[in-house]
Amino acid sequence: MEQIHIIMIVALVLSVVLHEMAHGYAANWLGDPTARLQGRLSANPLVHIDPMMSVILPALLVFSGSPFLFGAAKPVPYNPYNFTNQRWGEAIVAAAGPLMNIFIAIV
Repeated sequence: MEQIHIIMIVALVLSVVLHEMAHGYAANWLGDPTARLQGRLSANPLVHIDPMMSVILPALLVFSGSPFLFGAAKPVPYNPYNFTNQRWGEAIVAAAGPLMNIFIAIV
């Protein structure tokens, strides 16, 4: 496997894990412990892996010579009824992941 593919895979895994952690931490910050209680605030990629979208699809793209790479993780569970800010809670949790991606892109 070419070195660039290894770098792409590491970058993909890191960005997906941080993206999902951002959703979980935002929900926890707003008062919902669901993600924390299910162990989804972890930086361990294994807790965020969706077999099809995190492993099989990216591998198929890499080995087929695709010029792009994408994947996904299991969505972080949350219960909006636990949020202290009922009005903006879901919007804040939804925005946390993309904001983390923007932060990663800047850094």
